[in-house]
Amino acid sequence: MLRILSSLILIFGLNSANAAKDKKIPDINSTIKIGELAPDFDAKDTQGKDVKLKDLKGKFVVLEWTNYECPFVQKHYKSKNMQDLQKKYTDKGVVWISVISSAPGQQGHMTNDTANAAIKDKEATPTHMLLDSDGAMGRAYGAKTTPHMFVIDKDGKLAYMGAIDNQPTALPDKIKSAKNYVSEALDELMADKKVTEHQTQSYGCAVKYAS
Repeated sequence: MLRILSSLILIFGLNSANAAKDKKIPDINSTIKIGELAPDFDAKDTQGKDVKLKDLKGKFVVLEWTNYECPFVQKHYKSKNMQDLQKKYTDKGVVWISVISSAPGQQGHMTNDTANAAIKDKEATPTHMLLDSDGAMGRAYGAKTTPHMFVIDKDGKLAYMGAIDNQPTALPDKIKSAKNYVSEALDELMADKKVTEHQTQSYGCAVKYAS
């Protein structure tokens, strides 16, 4: 029974991975580039607090595109991997911003109340949660999948973008052996080093933008 269940999970994960790479992903013509200023944003988080990228200069910023219904996102939250990363780096002064770009009526769409409840339920600790229901922020950054990760340096320049790690699967047992690109980028930046691997191919579920 366990072998059958594992096979089903693997098949589901592979199918979802393929879906994240096919024509279902929106054609986003973002011109964002590593080493250039990250697109500015000005929004209120789910707690009603103003969040402006220009006000965060002097701090490292992580942007995490998420959709709690996506199996790839669930992989990192059910295992507590994402929460551990959030806590580790926010404790070091990193501003961690989770972003939901799911449009109304689409999988993963949330209101302020449901997002706050989900954060509490998952024991997540992002600095802010932003709801990007019209997809403007997601398209500006070229966010295509959940998760899709971006790291911004203290000068407001994009230092890393892409996958959270090098294991493009929905299987949580791969996390321990994974190379975590976000953690690596932050550690290098904090040591005043250049980010070694600054751009990778993201994987996951396609961001559910409005049609």
